[in-house]
Amino acid sequence: MKIIRRKKDLNKIINKINSLSFIPTMGGLHKGHEFLIKKAKKENKVALVSIFVNPKQFNSKIDFKSYPRNINKDLKILKKLNVKYLYLPTYKEIFSFKTKNKIYLHSFSNRLCGKYRPGHFKGVLNVVNRYLELIKPKKIYLGKKDFQQLVLIKKHISKNNIKTEVVSCNTIRYSNFLPYSSRNGSLSRYSTDLASKAFKLIKKEKKIIKRKKIKKISLIKIKKKLFDFGIKKIDYIEAVNLNSLKKAKKYNEKFNIFSAFYIGKTRLIDNI
Repeated sequence: MKIIRRKKDLNKIINKINSLSFIPTMGGLHKGHEFLIKKAKKENKVALVSIFVNPKQFNSKIDFKSYPRNINKDLKILKKLNVKYLYLPTYKEIFSFKTKNKIYLHSFSNRLCGKYRPGHFKGVLNVVNRYLELIKPKKIYLGKKDFQQLVLIKKHISKNNIKTEVVSCNTIRYSNFLPYSSRNGSLSRYSTDLASKAFKLIKKEKKIIKRKKIKKISLIKIKKKLFDFGIKKIDYIEAVNLNSLKKAKKYNEKFNIFSAFYIGKTRLIDNI
């Protein structure tokens, strides 16, 4: 595996390759990332993975500094997966040039996580846009767990006529239904069980809405049950129509229940 740290070295490689698949990460690699990489390699043998913890998408310096980092473990995983290229840039490498494309923030950025993490999605799009201009990948692979981020990246790419295809990949979960996340490492066994219980409840409630053909979706009971479980802070529990991106009202809409809540100091998100 070749580790690339500088733009000029990246350019040399890109100029030699006709078709490149790209998987952006912030490290802390897990089975979810592995799924993205395997899918990318299956569709296109040449895959480039990036690891860069982007400070611009964090709302606090404490959260940025405490974000899980384990580069040695990440390197072992990437080598095991036979990843050909790893882009490991510094802050200066990423942010020292002027971009051609203007950041496009769709109005969906103001809801859900956008409402509770101001500036987060602008920071995400800033770094992704820079990656796209530097790497010019044929495809970029993103997980549906971060559905709001996925949609906003798609909207930005479409608005700027960027010739990169977004490949949406299903959420990968543990056997206890907890979605894989880099932040799971900070959960105790009790907290992990609590998170699993919470996500299973949301899944069950969605099935009830569909089965009973409920014409007016209300998620107040879910919130109450989560508080009863012992969850102290909930940012949101909201049913969202996956096509219109508006609040889902009826059982027959194509919707997921989006959630963000804290267990201790760890913020967990999912959409089911």
